[in-house]
Amino acid sequence: MEIMLGLESITPRAFLYPLGVWAVMAVVAVINGGLRETVLIPRVGEHTGHVVSTALLVAAILLVSFAYFSWTPIDYAQAELVLIGVLWTVLTVGFEFVVGYVEGTPVSVTLGQYNVLAGEVWIAVPFALLVSPLLFGWYLST
Repeated sequence: MEIMLGLESITPRAFLYPLGVWAVMAVVAVINGGLRETVLIPRVGEHTGHVVSTALLVAAILLVSFAYFSWTPIDYAQAELVLIGVLWTVLTVGFEFVVGYVEGTPVSVTLGQYNVLAGEVWIAVPFALLVSPLLFGWYLST
């Protein structure tokens, strides 16, 4: 089954591998969180630990995304690359809210992590997830 979006067709099966890639990135993010809590924050403090941890996670996301799009034989349409970025972003933000709910964290606290005006940098993670498929999928295919 193919879905036409503009002039490009979107193949739903083209999203199976990116789901696996997202699972790998989720594991990397959990390991990064453990590193942040056990190593970074005790050594450099809460805010600096979060900033460094976010930068490390963004770097890991870009590295994993680059590796996947370098390796995959799938020739993704531009619309598919955009949808992969949206999928990765929605899954990640949804995961954050579900984990917060399970841990009893108020939604306002989870939302507060996205407040750039308050000095929060977490928004860089969903942004990297959103743009990396299009960036690397398009760049590496040209």
